[in-house]
Amino acid sequence: MGIKSMTAFAGTEGEIEGWSFGWEVRSVNHRYLDIALKLPESFRFLEAEARSRIGQSVKRGRLDVCLVQKKATSVEPGLQLDLELLSRLLAAAGEVEARVGKPMGGYSALDLIRWPGVLREAEVDRERIAPHLLGLLDEGMGRIVAVRAMEGAQLAELVETRCLRMREHIAAVQQRMPEVLGALRQKILARLAEVTARPDPDRLEQELVYLAQKLDVTEELDRLEAHIGETLRTLRQNEPSGRRLDFLLQEMNREANTLGSKSADAETTRSSVELKVLIEQMREQIQNIE
Repeated sequence: MGIKSMTAFAGTEGEIEGWSFGWEVRSVNHRYLDIALKLPESFRFLEAEARSRIGQSVKRGRLDVCLVQKKATSVEPGLQLDLELLSRLLAAAGEVEARVGKPMGGYSALDLIRWPGVLREAEVDRERIAPHLLGLLDEGMGRIVAVRAMEGAQLAELVETRCLRMREHIAAVQQRMPEVLGALRQKILARLAEVTARPDPDRLEQELVYLAQKLDVTEELDRLEAHIGETLRTLRQNEPSGRRLDFLLQEMNREANTLGSKSADAETTRSSVELKVLIEQMREQIQNIE
């Protein structure tokens, strides 16, 4: 499947026993795996298992995962009478009547059920529906992984395109190097002719060899090519690769800087700048790769 992006959003919904449940999963880039899990208080017992399942699906990124619970609109609300609370309420009323010494007939059944907590909506059987909720979470994580894979494919294409453009600049510098060194030789010969009528051939050859070694960028170009090849190979791996790609870009940038410092002509300098621009563009894309 290749690399995956760390930026995505997905959600799932399901109706269970008259209740509507929904998982919302939002993913953004992060150096490590950071899970922020928000659950209704009555479902906090699912946290450990939910975190485990999320961690099995993704390895890097900041994930905000939220479980939303609400009464299904297609179902009439079920009512539940708290008989224990009602008994305590009646006992308290009887005690008041006993202290007063006469019946206090000023309340009705409707007054009693209006007392906070006496009549409430029937609660969901949390333990029984827990497997259904976790199944919905698995579905949501499957969707987020699919979105991340699709985004990752687009990122890989952008990075690969820039790698190929870097190869074009490398090839141009390699092709131009003999011409650059030849022009440098002629330039040195012309300057020596201005200051002395009989330049020392041996000394001249030594100086030319020294300058050629100093300006030789073969190793830098070879290492750049090797890093590009490894980057393209990494893009096709089906595992988290963001950190490895970031390291490779650091190495590419080092070689591009050295190429610029050794440059002996404007064209090579321009190629060095273009290489660094492409590397920086890739760095922005790679920040979102898992």
